[in-house]
Amino acid sequence: MAYQTIVEDNIDILVAGAGLGGTGAAWEARFWGQNKKIVIAEKANIDRSGAVAQGLYAINCYMGTRFGENNPEDHVRYARMDLMGMVREDLLFDMARHVDSAVHQFEEWGLPLMKDPKKGNYLREGRWQIMIHGESYKPIVAEAAKKSADKVFNRICVTHLLMDESKENRVAGAVGFNVRTGNYHVFKSKTVIVGAGGASNIYKPRSVGEGAGRVWYAPWSSGSAYGLMIEAGAKMTQMENKIVLARFKDGYGPVGAYFLHLKTYTQNCHGEEYESNWFPGLTEMVGKEYLDTENQHFSHKPIPTCLRNHAFISEVNAGRGPIHMVTMEAFQDPHLEEIGWHNFLGMTVGQAVLWAATDVDPKNQNPELTTSEPYVMGSHATGCGAWCSGPEDLSPPEYFWGYNRMTTVEGLFGAGDAVGGTPHAFSSGSFTEGRLAAKAACQYIDDGKANGIRVSEQQIEKRREEIYKPMEHYKVYRNEIVAGSVNPNYINPRQGLDRLQKMMDEYCGGVTVSYMTNEKLLNIGLQKMKLLEEDLEKLGAADIHELLRSWELKHRHLAAESVFHHTLFRKETRWPGYYYRGDAMKLDDENWHVLTVSRRDPKTGEYTMEKAPCYHIVSEKEE
Repeated sequence: MAYQTIVEDNIDILVAGAGLGGTGAAWEARFWGQNKKIVIAEKANIDRSGAVAQGLYAINCYMGTRFGENNPEDHVRYARMDLMGMVREDLLFDMARHVDSAVHQFEEWGLPLMKDPKKGNYLREGRWQIMIHGESYKPIVAEAAKKSADKVFNRICVTHLLMDESKENRVAGAVGFNVRTGNYHVFKSKTVIVGAGGASNIYKPRSVGEGAGRVWYAPWSSGSAYGLMIEAGAKMTQMENKIVLARFKDGYGPVGAYFLHLKTYTQNCHGEEYESNWFPGLTEMVGKEYLDTENQHFSHKPIPTCLRNHAFISEVNAGRGPIHMVTMEAFQDPHLEEIGWHNFLGMTVGQAVLWAATDVDPKNQNPELTTSEPYVMGSHATGCGAWCSGPEDLSPPEYFWGYNRMTTVEGLFGAGDAVGGTPHAFSSGSFTEGRLAAKAACQYIDDGKANGIRVSEQQIEKRREEIYKPMEHYKVYRNEIVAGSVNPNYINPRQGLDRLQKMMDEYCGGVTVSYMTNEKLLNIGLQKMKLLEEDLEKLGAADIHELLRSWELKHRHLAAESVFHHTLFRKETRWPGYYYRGDAMKLDDENWHVLTVSRRDPKTGEYTMEKAPCYHIVSEKEE
C-alpha cells in the first residue's frame, strides 16, 4: 500500500485531539507563543468533535465568583467528597480559579448563556451548573482554535507519539494516518498536548446489536488519550476510578437537568422512596466521614454520586426494580415540560426519538432509569488519566516537576480526559486545562527544554510499517476466509472489540455482574488480556475504515489493561456503586487513602504500581 507520506516539521506545539481540551490549548498557545508554530491533529472534524460534538444543555463547571456564588475552595471540597477523598487538589484548585474566565470568553464568542431575569446572573441548574443553549457550543469554540492554529489537520487518527532519540523519555511529536485518504502523517514537534478522549466501549454496553453505538459517553472516544501516553511510558493515576451513570433507559439521556432544575425524584417499582433504606449499611461500609446520615448537610456535603448509585443497584438487585424518574408532576407545568424536552433535543436527540418511538410520554407516565456500563475518563465525575505536574504555587514536591500539566514524559502535556485526578472539570474545565497546559508548554520551549530533539527516519519508518500492518495482513490472507468473515489467520476489529468488552464486563466489574470483581477474576482477566494482545498483532483491516477501528481497538486495549492493573492494586471498595471488590468490600482509609500510580514499560509491556500521597490542601470546612 503506497499511501503518500506527509511530514509537518518544526512544530512548536502539536495538539492531538481537538475537543474542548485541545481547542483551549490551541487558543491559549497563540497568546503566549506569538511566533510559535501551532498545529492541531483531529480524528474527526474540529467543528463537531469531542464529547461536546452533538451539543450540551449546561456548562457543568462554573464558580460564579463575580456573583458571590462559589469560590475554587468550595469546588475542591465538593469534588473531593464526591470522589471519596481521592483527588489532586492542586490541579482541581488551579482549574477552578481560572474556569470562570473561560466561560465568560465563550459568551463573548457568541454562546447563548441563559440568564436569571430576577438576579441578572446566569441561570443555575445546580450549584455548579449554568444552563446554555448549546446546540452550537462546539462550533463556536472551534472557531477560536482554528483562528489560533497555523494548521488544522482534520480526519487524522494519531496512533503513536514520536520519542526523542537524543534524550531519553522526551517526546518529539506524533504520527498517524488520514482516515479518508490513508495518507501517513508525521508531525515533528517540540511539545505535544494530548487532548484526545477517554474510553467508552471498553466495557460491554447495555445496548447491543444495531443499538451498540447508543452509549452514554461519546462512542468515538476510544481511550486514545490513555493509549498514546501509556504506550510512550507516561505514568497514569486513578485508572480504577471508572464511572457508572444513572441514566434514562436505553437512550442514555442525562438526568441532571431533571433532578436539579425540574426537581424530579426517583421511586422503585412500588412508588416508594428507596435510597434512605440503603444508607445505614453504606455508612458501615464507607464510614461516617463519607456518609453521615444523622448529620448530613445536603447543601454543602451532598451524598457522593457513587453511593446513590449503590442504593439504585442494590434496590434493583433486591427485586424492586425498575427505578422510575417521577416526571409526571413536573411535566404538568408547560414551561418545565418544554425544558425537559429541550434538554434532550439540545444534546441527546436519541432519547427524545426513543420516547416518541415507544409511546413514552413523561407527562403521563414516569420513565425508567437504569445504570450504565462503566466508562474510563478524567474530565467528568472521575479522575482517570496521566500523572501530571501541578502549578508551582500550589503543589507539594511530589506533585510538581517543573511545568503545569506536564506528564512524566518530558514535553508531553495533557488536558481534559488526559489529566488524572481532576474530576468535575467537564467541558469548561477541560478547555481551561488546555489553556494551562499550553501556557506551560510555551514556557518549556522558551526555557530551552526542547532543544536538540532528534527523530530518525528509522523510527518514522518503523511506525509506518506498524500502522499499516493490519491492512497488509488482510491483503496476504484475505483469500483464506472459510465462512463469512471467519479467517484462521486474522481477527477483524469488531471481533477483537467483542472479546475486549466481554473480558472487561465479566472480569473487571461490568454491568452483567453488577459491577463486582475480585483478585481471582482480575488475574484471570489479565491473563486473557495478554492473549488478546498477542492476537491484536494479527488484526486484519479490509480498508481504511477498518484500519481506524484497529487502532481504536489497540488504544482501548492499552487503556483497559491499565484499568485491570489499577483495580487489582487497590485492595478496597473505594467507590461502591461504580465497582466492588468482592474480596475487600469496605473502604479502607488506613491503608488506601492514597492515589494509585502506574507505569507500563514501553519496551517490555510490564507494569509497575505504586502509591502516591493524597494531600488535602484545602481545609475541610468552609470558612
